[in-house]
Order: sequence, then C-alpha cells, then structure tokens
Amino acid sequence: MRRSIVLACLLCLLLSFSLFAQTAKPKLTLDEFFNSVGFTAVKVSPDGDSVVVATERADWEQQIFRKDLWLYRIAGKGGSLVQLTQSGHDGHPQWSPDGQWIAFLSERKPSSGKDGDAGDDKEKEVAQLFLISPQGGEAFAITSGDDDVHAFSWSSDTKAIYFATRQPWTKQQNDDHKKDWKDVVRFRGDERGDVILRISLDDALARHAALGSKELPDAEKDSGATPGAEAIARTPLRADQLAISRDGSRLALVSSSVSERQEKVEDIELYLVNLASPSLEVPPTRLTRNQAVEVNLEWALDNRHLFFQTNVGSVEGKYEDPQPRLYWVDAGTGEVQRWFADYGGEVVQYTPMPDGSVLCACRLGTEVQIQSQANPKVASVKRDGWAGRYELPASSVSLRSPRVAFVHSAIEQPTEVYIADGPDRLIEARPITSFNQLFTERDLPKAKPYRWKSYDGTPVEGMLMYPPGKFEAKNLPMFVFIHGGPQDADGNHFEADWYQWDRLAATQGWLVFEPNYRGSTGYGDKFALEIVPEIVSRPGKDILTGVDALVKDGIADPNQLAVGGYSYGGYMTNWLITQTTRFKAAVTGAGAVEHVANWGNDDTGFDDVYFLGGHAWEAADRYRSEAAIYQIDKVRTPTHMVGGADDIRVAVLEDYLLDRALHELNIPSELLIFPGEGHELAKNPWHGKIKVREELKWLAKYGGVGGTN
Repeated sequence: MRRSIVLACLLCLLLSFSLFAQTAKPKLTLDEFFNSVGFTAVKVSPDGDSVVVATERADWEQQIFRKDLWLYRIAGKGGSLVQLTQSGHDGHPQWSPDGQWIAFLSERKPSSGKDGDAGDDKEKEVAQLFLISPQGGEAFAITSGDDDVHAFSWSSDTKAIYFATRQPWTKQQNDDHKKDWKDVVRFRGDERGDVILRISLDDALARHAALGSKELPDAEKDSGATPGAEAIARTPLRADQLAISRDGSRLALVSSSVSERQEKVEDIELYLVNLASPSLEVPPTRLTRNQAVEVNLEWALDNRHLFFQTNVGSVEGKYEDPQPRLYWVDAGTGEVQRWFADYGGEVVQYTPMPDGSVLCACRLGTEVQIQSQANPKVASVKRDGWAGRYELPASSVSLRSPRVAFVHSAIEQPTEVYIADGPDRLIEARPITSFNQLFTERDLPKAKPYRWKSYDGTPVEGMLMYPPGKFEAKNLPMFVFIHGGPQDADGNHFEADWYQWDRLAATQGWLVFEPNYRGSTGYGDKFALEIVPEIVSRPGKDILTGVDALVKDGIADPNQLAVGGYSYGGYMTNWLITQTTRFKAAVTGAGAVEHVANWGNDDTGFDDVYFLGGHAWEAADRYRSEAAIYQIDKVRTPTHMVGGADDIRVAVLEDYLLDRALHELNIPSELLIFPGEGHELAKNPWHGKIKVREELKWLAKYGGVGGTN
C-alpha cells in the first residue's frame, strides 16, 4: 500500500514536471532581442479607414536599419495589413488631403524607378520625395537633386506639394567649388540656406508617366534642381518642418541652423509664408521670438492658430529646460497660449481632434497616458486606457473621423500599433500589428516602481526590473542602469534596442535599477530644473541614495553592484565611478568627462551653457567641479566604453580622454569605436548588437553575473 502511494506520488511529480516543461517559456536571447521592430510614424487616412505605419528593424545582411511603410485597411470588425514599400529606406509618410496618395521621404536611388533598389553607393544616398498610391503599385520620385529634401507638406486641395531643400547649385557651381577648394572643408563658408518649392501634382504625374523607369536625362542631373518645381520662398536658415493651413492660405515653417548644430536658440523659430502672393524677394515673416526650441507643427481647425511643442528652452522668458510643453500661437497677432498648463507632467506627443480638442500622450511618473483638453482655458482630463506607455497618437489628417491610432506598450507587453473608434474607447482598441509577438512567447522580466528619499529629503522614483522567476526576491546582484537625456524617464513600457537593454541584463541574472534622478521628466518642472548648475553631482547623489536604500531594504546585494548608461547616462556613470568604489563593473557610452571641449564640439552648445550656469570663462570653477576628469584618479572600477566615430552630440574625443586616463591609472578598460556612427548608432545594426554583447560580457567578467546567450 505504502509502495503504491510512493509510486503514485512519483508519477504525479513526473507528470507535473512534464506539464511545466511544456508550458515554461524559454528565455530571451541576444539574437531575438535585436530582431525587435520599432515604429517611427503612425498616420490615419482622411476618412479614418486606413492607417500608414512606418517601421524600423535590423537588416543584418545589408547592415542597415530597414525603414518600410505598411498599410492597414479597416473593413468592418476586421482589417488587413500589407507592406506598402520594400526599399528599406522609406519614412516620414503623409496622406494627401483627398486620401488618394501617400507622400514620403526615401534615400533610395530615384533614377531606378523601382521599389526595392536601394543602391550600393552609400555616399550618394540623398532623401528625395516619393509618391505611392494606397491601392498599391510602385513608388516613384517627384523630386531630384544633389541635396536632401528636408521637409514637405501637401497643399490643402491636394493639387501640389511644397518641399524644402538646400539652395541648389548647378553642375558648373559644384565643379567650380571642387576646382577651387579640392577636399578642403570650409566649416561655415560652405553653408547655405534653404529654398521652399512648389510642385504641381499633375505635373509630377505627367513627368512620371513620360519618364517611366528610364533614368533622369543628363540635363536634369546637371541642373541640381527638380524640373517643374517653382521656388516660392528662401530662408538663410534650414527649414526643418513645413505645415500648410487647412484653408491653404499660409505655409508655416520651423527653422534651424543650416549646420544643424543648435548653437544659437535664435536660429530656431516659426515663420509664415503667404501663399496667396509668395515672393522670393520677401523673406518669410517671423512669427515667434523666444528662447525655446520649437518642434512638431500642426495647424488648428480654425486656420488661425498653429500648434507647436517645445522640447528645450522657454517660451515665457529666459532660457531654461522645464519639461516639454505644448502651445499654440495666433498666426495674426503672435499671441501664444499654453495647452495642458494644469498638467504636472510632460507633454510627450499630441494630436488635434475633429471637435477642436487635443489628445496628448502625457508622462506622469512611470506612466505615459492619454489626456485630453477642450481648449487651453479648461482643465485637462485623463482618458481611460491601459497602464503603460502610449506613443504617436494620430487622428485623421482631415479630422473627418474620430478614430485614433497609437502605439502602446507595457513592461510585459511588446510595442504594437492599435486603433480605437474614438478617444473615449481606448480600452476597446484593437491591435493592427503583431511584429513583436515573439516577445510574448518568452520568459520576460517583471518590474515595478521603487521610491526613496534623496540626501536632501527630495522624493525620487525609479524602476526595478527583476530577473525572470525572481520577482520581488531579496539580496540580488544589481545593475544600476541610468537613462540619458536628462529629459526622459524610465517606466512601464517595452523597449528592445542597443540603448535600452535592461531586459537582457535582467535575463542574465541582474536586478536592474533604473533611477529617475533629478532632471528626469514626469515629476514636475521644479524636479526637472534642479540639476542646474550641479549637472552631475546632484543627480549623482539621487542615484547613490537610491542604491543605499535598496541595500538597506535587503533588495540589492552590496557586494555585487554594477553601473552603466549612455549619453547623459554615460555622463553620470563617468561621474559616479569617481565618487565610490562600490561598483564592481561599469559600462559607459557617449558620455563626457569634462565640459570645455565638450561644449566646443557639441551640437547643442547653448544647452551646455545653461546647464552649467554660464560659459567656461564665466563659471570656470563649476566646469571643473562638475567634471569627472579632475577626480579620475579615484576610479577603481573596471570600465567598458563605446562611442560613435562621427558623434557630434558628445564628441568621441571624450571617450578617448577617458580611455587614456584609465590606461594611465592601470584600471581594466576597453574602448569600442563604431565607424560612421553618430550619437544614435543608427547606421549599422551590428554596431549596437556588438555593443550590448560586449557590455554583457564585461558585466559577467567583472561583476560576476551572467554571460552571453
């Protein structure tokens, strides 16, 4: 009898183990992680019945990030998703107001006339304007020339497209320049402003029909300009975005420096062109005069107000960096009003709605939720939705439909695109993509917010991401993973790329601590501004007190701590390893160790001056006290470094400087330089994958946790 019971128990155990083996999800691998798909744009058609989605994913064979357009058609309760373009170089889609065309920018060779031929000569990749029918067929170029199309906008009646490009040179002008200057770069002397042109849709279609798949005639290649395009305005600056009023009377543009370096905030303003009587002799009318960086233009329904966001700087007074905000400006009087002024967090993205209200993807703490506001004078209202992060909210370009499309994710919910029948039905939204479904089939880490008080009593929040199967376990080895920005925050969202690889670190066995230190958004303007002028020392104390709190609570093992980050997270990592020897390993990328040369090389110079309270000759002591290099002799932490060879946001020279210092001090270190890459590592997906692979190896070697998978 007893033997029968034992056998029965063993049988039950074997059966349970078998069922567990069948239902247990495998762990996420490095290869799977880097095959995630990102979304760069979501655009709803004028009738609300279709959605264009722009995706980005790694193409390992071509060694590029593929950028493709997809079209989702709504049919009853169902729908279908089809790939619209296949060149791998397509983005920034815009529906025509009549819904018959989709315009987009592409770096494919326009002379080929064939969708999918991206060309092999990367030196000659130039962004041109293309058209494609939502009914299918091949895309075709409607602009040509040696310079990129920077921005474009449809006319309100679909009869024309306006676009901005650098003032073109003829072949003779280019030849003369090469003859005089050879390969010499005239750093400022070669810069020139933009011209805004108009091309008739009928003319573009007729030219395409006549040309077919043939290459451009030599005369057109040599002209440096788009045949049939009429110049309507010039600016000594660069036109970063164009927007046509809904009645077609005015064109708005946001300007920037022709060098694309933000050296003077005055270079970035809003301008208007009267389309009823455009003139090359009359410069665009300046609409704003402030200390802000304006982005994301959109005309309101009344044809009078122009929406814009600010990501840094101030509309109201002297330059400062509060949380990003939303405004509109009266195009007649120049009066500016702020939207969502009563909201305590960050306006991340927005979309106008048919009833005149505005939807906002707004960050508060670790959540990005949908808020709405009827007008700037009434209170904003939170819309019922799912926990997590909403992104890229989009409504009908003609505002004829209440449908809303958006991107959504959460810690254990991969990023996908959804559509809802209105802002009051977000909870009923249905997914229209499933590109990242594989992640739902893997054993993903769980996470939750963590709160502590900093050295001066300020409440601070962050996220804790636990190794799979160890949610809320104690005494775990901990990797402090610091976000960049500083205008950003970690929270309840899904991300899988070279920049945000917390899930891989957790899968390797690390408790990942992601602190939203002072300077982060979503916690009020005061919190965001309190890093000035102590740009690393104050947030550094926030992070270290968070580590202390986690150790005190028994959550983190004090003997197994590591630290890392990229960009501003790299700044902080470089600083923290001079302040403590408790970290066993560090991984840092694109982070400065001093501020004088970094200001001189940075493409956002006025921001550096603001953060440090003045220029180097005005605040010399602070430039020294907030720089890691002057305390680098205190470092004992083995440090892994990475940098883009062409980075102008944080010059690669900062990485070389840190590498040289650690080498002099005999601290174990390694530096990887990625050729052709800027700050974003956006050229070759192998670079980001190798970066994270080696960072995980470094954490395993010196931190003693995990290994490559």
